[in-house]
Amino acid sequence: MRMAELYPVGEIQSLGSHRFDSEEIIRYARQFDPQPFHLDAEAARDSLFGGLCASGWHTCAGWMKCFTAFWAREEQRLASQGVTPPKLGPSPGFLDLRWLKPVFAGDTITYSVTLTGSRALASRPGRLINTLSCAGENQHGEPVIRFTSTVLEFE
Repeated sequence: MRMAELYPVGEIQSLGSHRFDSEEIIRYARQFDPQPFHLDAEAARDSLFGGLCASGWHTCAGWMKCFTAFWAREEQRLASQGVTPPKLGPSPGFLDLRWLKPVFAGDTITYSVTLTGSRALASRPGRLINTLSCAGENQHGEPVIRFTSTVLEFE
């Protein structure tokens, strides 16, 4: 079954949520984005953000964590219904990444994905490229991240 047959264009799929605590924010920042407002709560208070916040890359990683868990659940669900799940991956890239609002320690981000298009690849028979609108919002319903991604689909 094709992704577009399972998830109609424009229909939002909730992927799940991730809570960002201060220890995780600091641990991620030490490894990948060692800026003071990601590493030290006191330094962060004096920054533009006014508090310890997650790296934008960390919020992206949270989206991917939720998406892969969602997709594993979907594969199981579909298989239990006798439906062959689409074979997805990899992604050839993304566009228009926007970090719209800081993700502070204690925030819970709920992520989503929406299929916005699907087309056959002329250069690769049997393969599709799906375009996805990806997003996350905090516990107050405020958007914090948005980007457009593509993912390959194989027959």
